[in-house]
Amino acid sequence: MAEAKVMVIPARRQVGNNVNKEDKPKLRVAAYCRVSTDSDEQATSYDAQVEHYTNYINNNSEWDLAGIFADDGISGTNTKKREKFNLMIEECNAGHIDMIITKSISRFARNTLDCLQYIRQLKEKNIPVLFEKESINTMDAKGEVLITIMASLAQQESQSLSQNVKLGLQYRYQQGLVQVNAKRFLGYTKDSKGKLIIEPEQAEIVKRIYLEYLDGSSMDAIANRLMADGIINGAGHERWHTSNIRQILINEKYIGDALLQKTYTTDFLTKKRIKNNGTVPQYYVEDNHEAIIPKDIYMLVQEEMVRRRNLSKRPNGKGRNFSAKHCFAQIVVCGECQEYYRRIHWNNNGCKSIVWRCMSRLEPGNNSCHSRTVNEILLQDIIMQAINTMLGDKDKFLEALQQNITAVIRESDVSSTTEIDSRLQALQQELLRRANSKKEYDEVADEIFRLRELKKQSEIDSVTRDDQINRITEMHDFIYKQPAEIDEYDETLARRMIQKITVFEDHFNVEFKSGVDVEIVG
Repeated sequence: MAEAKVMVIPARRQVGNNVNKEDKPKLRVAAYCRVSTDSDEQATSYDAQVEHYTNYINNNSEWDLAGIFADDGISGTNTKKREKFNLMIEECNAGHIDMIITKSISRFARNTLDCLQYIRQLKEKNIPVLFEKESINTMDAKGEVLITIMASLAQQESQSLSQNVKLGLQYRYQQGLVQVNAKRFLGYTKDSKGKLIIEPEQAEIVKRIYLEYLDGSSMDAIANRLMADGIINGAGHERWHTSNIRQILINEKYIGDALLQKTYTTDFLTKKRIKNNGTVPQYYVEDNHEAIIPKDIYMLVQEEMVRRRNLSKRPNGKGRNFSAKHCFAQIVVCGECQEYYRRIHWNNNGCKSIVWRCMSRLEPGNNSCHSRTVNEILLQDIIMQAINTMLGDKDKFLEALQQNITAVIRESDVSSTTEIDSRLQALQQELLRRANSKKEYDEVADEIFRLRELKKQSEIDSVTRDDQINRITEMHDFIYKQPAEIDEYDETLARRMIQKITVFEDHFNVEFKSGVDVEIVG
């Protein structure tokens, strides 16, 4: 028996999707172009690439142009936002493209994982990618080895560029150069030099939000009124959320300052940004632009936000949502258990009335509190009696108010912010000098944190002192100028003057915001 002979029939080189056709049709070739920014210079490069590949493919008699896929102003570190790139891959998967030409690996992708993933995906469909600059055809045997090396270098280049951008931003921050996106920033726009300037109509909305909040309105109530009035928010939407109001109330830019690097990028590939809780330095720039809200008003709002959070905590630790729908909300307090009173529509044997009851008594099964139920009309009368008690003995209460002013001025121990600022400036330089020593750097940083808190508290104390004096002065002027006792309840007057009403079994204690209190039997 003759020995078997084996003849190897070499495989034909397979290129593209048309691999089983007897004739040899033209290859359907697509080109991919990309530039990374929107500058005029890069736009010229973008147009040049499109023109180059259109001519390059059309001038080859064995090729048919399958399309020019070009992304303009899109980063190459990932492919999520590259619409044309993704469309090109879809066309390849659909069998409409046989080969892709692109300028270089860095134009195709700067992420090694993405680059190899798409190259292998295309190779499975016999679709090569030709990188002109590197002279690499991914269908060659050495193609993937070279691709891996070159893509890694491209990724390192992107990482280096990202680091350079970060360093550039750090330098800008240290110089106090502020960049703010004003497109969705209610109250501000930008001038020709990129400086924040006030947009008058929107600024009035911001002022309204601050003043309504200080007048006792909740964030929900403010949002609802803005929507009822058809006012558009910073994003151009009619819908206002509590979060919109809160962000406006805590944004330091409304007093002309700017806190830089509130967020930072954690991964240069994914571009993911997270809130900066001290992981990287922040920079606070004072008096960067014209303020919409006076600093004292801003500080009072911050204090009021803290006060409301504390008000929302019951003595037993359970939370309550702040409510300011009624004048008496969260100012009427139980003298027995210190819980707040709540407004109730009462139907007692067919007799309808509005009363206020301790919230402890409203909880099922809670028999620990035995406080009284108070009719709303009686509460109004108690306030009138308290005010008239002061008007009936003007000399006594005017003297008490004058003593309160003296006490506030004497007892206020407000540190000098000028001295603190001077020390902070010196520590800034010290921080840079000790950057290479972690222990010394941390010591300076801790002192900066301590002084910043001291400065903040000093500013709050100063504003609080001035506010107390203003309230006392307002009450003093009211008593002095009021010619006679009031005979009708005034809710606006009550909101302005009353701090707290404590309900006891046989009397009420009315505390005024001016620091005086009056006891009313009833």
